[in-house]
Amino acid sequence: MKHNFLIRPIFFLTVLLNMLCTGQLLAQKKTNIILLFADDAGYHDFGFQGSKTFPTPHLDKLASEGMIMREAYTTAAVCGPSRAGLLTGMYQQRFGFEENNVPGYMSTSSNKIGDEMGLPVHLKTIADYLEPLGYQSIILGKWHMGNADKYHPLGRGFDEFYGFRGGARSFFPLSQKEAFDRPADRMERGFGNFQEPDKYLTDALADEACDFMDRNKNKPFFMYVSFNAVHAPLHATKEDLEKVKGLTGKRKMLAAMTIAMDRACGQILGKLKELGLDENTLVVFANDNGGPDGTLTCNYPLSGCKSNHLEGGIRVPCIVKLPKVIKAGTVYQQPVSMLDMLPTFVNAAGGNAAEIQGLDGVDLIPYLTGENNSVPHEVLFWKKENRGVVRQGDWKMLRFPDRPAELYNIAEDISESNNLAYEYPDKVREMYKLLFEWEGTLERPLWQLKRVYEVNAMKRMDEKRTPVLDN
Repeated sequence: MKHNFLIRPIFFLTVLLNMLCTGQLLAQKKTNIILLFADDAGYHDFGFQGSKTFPTPHLDKLASEGMIMREAYTTAAVCGPSRAGLLTGMYQQRFGFEENNVPGYMSTSSNKIGDEMGLPVHLKTIADYLEPLGYQSIILGKWHMGNADKYHPLGRGFDEFYGFRGGARSFFPLSQKEAFDRPADRMERGFGNFQEPDKYLTDALADEACDFMDRNKNKPFFMYVSFNAVHAPLHATKEDLEKVKGLTGKRKMLAAMTIAMDRACGQILGKLKELGLDENTLVVFANDNGGPDGTLTCNYPLSGCKSNHLEGGIRVPCIVKLPKVIKAGTVYQQPVSMLDMLPTFVNAAGGNAAEIQGLDGVDLIPYLTGENNSVPHEVLFWKKENRGVVRQGDWKMLRFPDRPAELYNIAEDISESNNLAYEYPDKVREMYKLLFEWEGTLERPLWQLKRVYEVNAMKRMDEKRTPVLDN
């Protein structure tokens, strides 16, 4: 009897320890998630996209280890709305985030202006959905979802924040005057702890990312590395400029900024491997909208640029890597959307995105692995002001306020040089109706840009119709 009394506690203790260890192992097996997100990068300005003048060896290596998305789209041609769609998995027009939230550019008729323009607080973000699944989440870099305290990342599901609340800032430490004049540009650690980096910002973000992984290597994490590179201002270090060959002027500066971002990605991915986490981490690299101007950045072979809905404004470079699930060195040719990141991440984390109401994105993994042989999206939409776009299969129709609609077959005419609207009026009518019906589900914009910026966007579209190759 005494012997049995001794055995029972030992037995139960052993069972308890096994359960705890099993739970720990299950936690360790949860897939980590890293989103490397560039800002205003050109579609062609990466080695894995064909560039010969923008060296990106680390991202090229990531592409060789993962899958390249040839038809990845953002939900807007400017960064604020596109990031709102990314973070919520919903078309941002559904909740009135249609225009870029840049203080000082708004019409006086807007419902919200200045720091009050932000992601409505009732909406959940990717980090909100990952939190109950046991994930530690951080955003590094650009937030741009509202400058007011109520929009702060630490109130939107993220556990940590090292970045700035606004949409663009210097890559070098701000002076006291700059910080006073543009408070949303200040680098902030956590909430209200403003501290400028002691080095080039892209490098500082990489350091912080590596530190976060070190501190969280034994628990599942979501890391949103929201680079402000290569958005203006054009700032590069002397050392990176010396690495650029065959370019001058602004293109040289942009290439140097890209070198720094590629190095930062390489540092992060290297740390992931050093910690032994690379085989259990979903890594996505993408961009928030098309490259601006069309001559500063290179969007070849696409026409158009940031702020318009030609392919160069909304199609972006994208890589997805998930070892043992997604075949390395492959290419996916069907249209995907940044709306798909939320459901993909939630399901990868062990959640069930199908239970989330109102999502417009889909879990991409079954499509990328071939488990689902259909296409992720039969139809995709874009809208800003009176401009609207619908892509249905290979067909793309663009509606404008100042001219007749345009129709293109993207599979046969990636540069959108052959307008087929007059040859296929019935197709235009069909797609126009699809767009109109979708618009009936949307909210009115919470704020609106001054009309001159919409006029300027149309002018840039007309000026950047012809793709220009800069190898």
